[in-house]
Amino acid sequence: MKTLFIECNMGAAGDMLTAALAELTGDIRDVNERLNAINIPKVTFDLKPLVRAGITGTYSDVDIDGVHEHEHEHHHHHHHSSLGDIEDIIDSLNVSDKVKQDAKAVYKLIAEAESKVHGKEVSDIHFHEVGTMDAIADVTAVCYLMESIAPSKVVVSPVTTGFGSVHCAHGILPVPAPATALLLQGIPSLQGNIEGELITPTGAALIKYFATDYGHMPVMRIDKIGTGMGTKEFEQVNCVRIFMGETEDQSDSIIEMSCNLDDMTGEEIGYCTNLLVEQGALDVFTTPVGMKKNRPGILLTVLIKPSDKDRFAKLIFENTTTIGIRYITKDRFTLTRRTEEVSTRIGKARIKISEGYGVTRSKPEFDDVVSNIEE
Repeated sequence: MKTLFIECNMGAAGDMLTAALAELTGDIRDVNERLNAINIPKVTFDLKPLVRAGITGTYSDVDIDGVHEHEHEHHHHHHHSSLGDIEDIIDSLNVSDKVKQDAKAVYKLIAEAESKVHGKEVSDIHFHEVGTMDAIADVTAVCYLMESIAPSKVVVSPVTTGFGSVHCAHGILPVPAPATALLLQGIPSLQGNIEGELITPTGAALIKYFATDYGHMPVMRIDKIGTGMGTKEFEQVNCVRIFMGETEDQSDSIIEMSCNLDDMTGEEIGYCTNLLVEQGALDVFTTPVGMKKNRPGILLTVLIKPSDKDRFAKLIFENTTTIGIRYITKDRFTLTRRTEEVSTRIGKARIKISEGYGVTRSKPEFDDVVSNIEE
């Protein structure tokens, strides 16, 4: 099973995760070109090697209209973006529908945390630090690279948060910042001995979204190690390391949630199904069933990561008429998956390859085939 182990001894930020994943994905120059081909407005990626304390890694520098990422804190951003503004930008990008869904789901996590902190509805939240184009670049880049790697399992170490205070648009806040602390709920974390903000809201949201498990490194045959360097320098090397390799067990656990519905229209159920997929469900499907009083009904079934159980219970209650949800933990066998880009007679297309148990399957990404035909 292809497994990623993300080591967060110095916390995590979007740019650090981008750089570490880039090292795992291929030649840095090629990855840099691919990231810039996403065409994020006003954004230019510049992945470059960086050596600190004798350790070589990659630094992801994001240029926004001529201003480098490490200089952004010295420039005043008067334009604040709503979640809708950010989703419109993400929908316009040159990435797959899955990457768009993942990126929007990550931002939804951030918006929900900001909503609780400020006591406002999600629709009323206007982003400051996390709403700038460099954060959109980091979130989209991580989602894009995770799709390219296609791990079956992502294990994250306990997250070191740092301590002290941090200056932001709302004033001086404690570390971890309130929204970050909410995002870290359910994630093993520790303060550590470094004064400063080690984990950012963007980093916390990305970890929360992609992690399938938390703990120490599993027994694995390591194939590659990616080292993503942070912007700030501390007495300890500021980096995130991501180990990619194979674990022996090709089974993992998922949660199956289900509920019966007999008083919702097809349009309402369709909306709910799409929403659950966009929020990161592994699969969502409906089954026609007969219910009491001879009423025809629908059995809604949602497959999710164990760490997402509470979040999806809330989503199902909010978007259906059910008053009860059943759930059960199930083990499953999975094939390892990866994506490769190839040239065909109708243009370039990503090929999805699944392997394991003596079986190899491959098929083109349907969206790429349609896009090439339309062109």
